[in-house]
Amino acid sequence: MAATLMAEGATRHGSGAGPGSSTSASLVYFSSASENTHRFVTKLGVEAARIPLRTQEETIYARKPYVLIVPTYGGESGRNSIPKQVLKFLRNEGNRSLLRGVIGAGNTNFGTTYCLAADKIAAKCDVPHLYRFELMGTSDDVERVKQGLEDFWKRQLKTRQ
Repeated sequence: MAATLMAEGATRHGSGAGPGSSTSASLVYFSSASENTHRFVTKLGVEAARIPLRTQEETIYARKPYVLIVPTYGGESGRNSIPKQVLKFLRNEGNRSLLRGVIGAGNTNFGTTYCLAADKIAAKCDVPHLYRFELMGTSDDVERVKQGLEDFWKRQLKTRQ
């Protein structure tokens, strides 16, 4: 089941957070069973919607612009670097049209494929790759992303005015 993280770090299940539901969170993420990306997002302390873990579950639907946090898979080859669940989420035109930026999670042990999923999504969807962090990120990464997202959304508001 998908979950929405609230600002206090608590998780609310259901009521708009489950598979097939819509979300107005400005941060959407995928985390595998390892939970590395989930732990990072929890540390951010912002409302976030999680893409369901199982591909057979219905995906979530964005109702407003969002930034996507995505881990990279596939090791050194880079094949299948974008999780299938994220591909399913982005195949929905509405979800793709509301994407404003991507943050990549990865493992530097994989060399040139580090955060490759975010690179591919940013290029394909013509949005910026805003930041990259390793595994579950450091406290510095958390602070940089928090501040970076705040600044990013302020700039987005200014460009729409």
